[in-house]
Amino acid sequence: MHQPKRFKKISGIEIPIHEYAEEIRSGSRLHLSKAITLIESMNRDRQEVGQELLQLLLPVTGRSIRIGITGVPGAGKSTFIETFGMMLCEKGHRVAVLAVDPSSSISGGSILGDKTRMQDLSRHPNAFIRPSPSAGTLGGVHRKTRETMLLCEAAGYDVILIETVGVGQSETIVRGMVDYFLLLVLTGAGDELQSMKKGIMELTDAIVVNKADGDNEKLAKKTVREYKQILHFLQPATPKWTTSAFAVSSLKNIGLDHVWKDISEFQNQMKESGYFDERRKLQTKDWFRAMITDRLIDEFFSQKRKNAYDLESQLVQGELTVSQAVDKLFKS
Repeated sequence: MHQPKRFKKISGIEIPIHEYAEEIRSGSRLHLSKAITLIESMNRDRQEVGQELLQLLLPVTGRSIRIGITGVPGAGKSTFIETFGMMLCEKGHRVAVLAVDPSSSISGGSILGDKTRMQDLSRHPNAFIRPSPSAGTLGGVHRKTRETMLLCEAAGYDVILIETVGVGQSETIVRGMVDYFLLLVLTGAGDELQSMKKGIMELTDAIVVNKADGDNEKLAKKTVREYKQILHFLQPATPKWTTSAFAVSSLKNIGLDHVWKDISEFQNQMKESGYFDERRKLQTKDWFRAMITDRLIDEFFSQKRKNAYDLESQLVQGELTVSQAVDKLFKS
């Protein structure tokens, strides 16, 4: 049955959302970019249009493999993603790269600018790159990056790469929105393996030792062996999956096919066991609860902002304890 065109007004301009949905399904990068802008907007009217558009597209989402990629700054994430993405595009895949960037405290926009760091990939017809500014809060990642990912899936991108900045809590949040989580490391980590990396290693489905070329190749292979020894004693991030380590050279395009083979085996094995869909359902529930928490905090402070400022003033003057101030805020 033919559906009538639905128009939504934003600042007096009519947006044909059914037409937008069809253009996105057909793979239009222009309409996909415009839809993401609606999703990311702080304007309530634009957000509502974006949500209606997303609802129309939900039946054609979820058909990708979602891969999270993290690593300390300097590990070569951008080079790895560009080389890996180009390899997949040449194999006929459509690749979307979403970067969870730190946001400018002044403009709220992305600082890192991935299109300038991945010039070859950004020009490939099978690729789409979008920095995803968090607007200074990790809560922004919950909604904006997840919904951008769904829009990319609706546009036919079957591989979604989500890059984190490699610091702090963002890894845990990205782990909660992807199927397969990959940690990119450098050679010669030494004692850091036992301390700094243990927490993040417990979240990963694979560890990739980058820059394994030239004089660094032997050291990279030694580092892989060290990681494999430690992984043997850690709880796997995904039930019934053995986390492995690989040596690759993004610069020389060596070993990346082994990483993709591991991801493909992971996807097949998890789908056969039923855990693939189960994890996604759990992630959706977690997303729902996280958004409830974010909304409650926003609503609470929008109503109690003046009370909170008054109590803060009393706190810094030593007139109240923190617990007393919190009690007063809730009683008010």
